[in-house]
Amino acid sequence: MPVLSSSDFDAIVLSMKVALTATLISLPFGFLYAYLMTFFRFRAKVLLEVLVNLPLTLPPVVMGYLLLLALGNGGWLAPLLEPLGLRLIFTWKAAVLASALVGFPLLVRSIRIAMESIDPRLVQASRTLGASSLDSLATVILPLSRTGIVAGSSLMFARSMGEFGATIIVAGSIPGVTRTIPLAIYDYAGAPGEERAALLLCGIAIAISTVVLLVHESLARKLGRK
Repeated sequence: MPVLSSSDFDAIVLSMKVALTATLISLPFGFLYAYLMTFFRFRAKVLLEVLVNLPLTLPPVVMGYLLLLALGNGGWLAPLLEPLGLRLIFTWKAAVLASALVGFPLLVRSIRIAMESIDPRLVQASRTLGASSLDSLATVILPLSRTGIVAGSSLMFARSMGEFGATIIVAGSIPGVTRTIPLAIYDYAGAPGEERAALLLCGIAIAISTVVLLVHESLARKLGRK
């Protein structure tokens, strides 16, 4: 029976760390983006619609290469990063950025669906009673969007756990540093005699994703009843 190696444990822990960090960092931005797209009208709205959904249509490798061009030595963002001493390429932080970029559309879409289902009269009533835009956002829109927040966070976490294309471009597959579960499976798949190790990690990935989806369904039902 195959046994997990220390590098496999590192890959599992790192995958969950990357997915959780990417989700937590993206959540406030995703909520504000969905709020902007739902409750405001402006000329550039179509452009923002295209931009937020672009990662769903582009190959992840393309997104990873663009990140590499932006964050690498002499990249587009180098003038901002170098004075701060920030190095992101081939670190776990680059994997977080790649996962956040690819999963962000799922987060925004789920929250936006929940916001669009809110009765506009509730928001208007809060404004009539003297609530400011910020008060209405905090006391009406945010609570009524919680099912979308849970759904979007769950989907983004699961998507981040499975991110491969963009991650391997900007983070590489460094054992104990940037090698996540998908990258470890890829390495095992190309190594003779490592089929069982690859299958074991596949099973673990399936188990983690199943638990995440079960938790999502449970929370969604509880919030729906409330």
